[in-house]
Amino acid sequence: EVQLVESGGGLVQAGGSLTLSCVASGLAFDDHAIAWFRQAPGKEREGISCISTSDGGTYYPDSVKDRFTISRDNAKNTAYLQVINLKPEDTAVYYCAAANWVIWRRCTEGPQYDYWGPGTQVTVSS
Repeated sequence: EVQLVESGGGLVQAGGSLTLSCVASGLAFDDHAIAWFRQAPGKEREGISCISTSDGGTYYPDSVKDRFTISRDNAKNTAYLQVINLKPEDTAVYYCAAANWVIWRRCTEGPQYDYWGPGTQVTVSS
């Protein structure tokens, strides 16, 4: 059974930082692209970063490019999302997702992904 489990969320003050983790099991982690998504209350799910399998290439939409960093440690079956300078509008449930193959230019689109974690809540206070 494939499982993705996020952790590292919580309550953070604006301007702070945090690192989310996504631990995978039941799949060949290094053969899967990983993405992070978030969904704020009343809003649609938003893809916020992707990392490839092969060269570790990354992609971020312009809205988060300067503050978010995705990385992966294949030896630990773990992906990370580091966020700096948190803003109240970053409040959301953050999800990681995995796919054996993605169309890279569409890597922030949810339907590209086969496996999802349950999410971790991030709340940013002003």
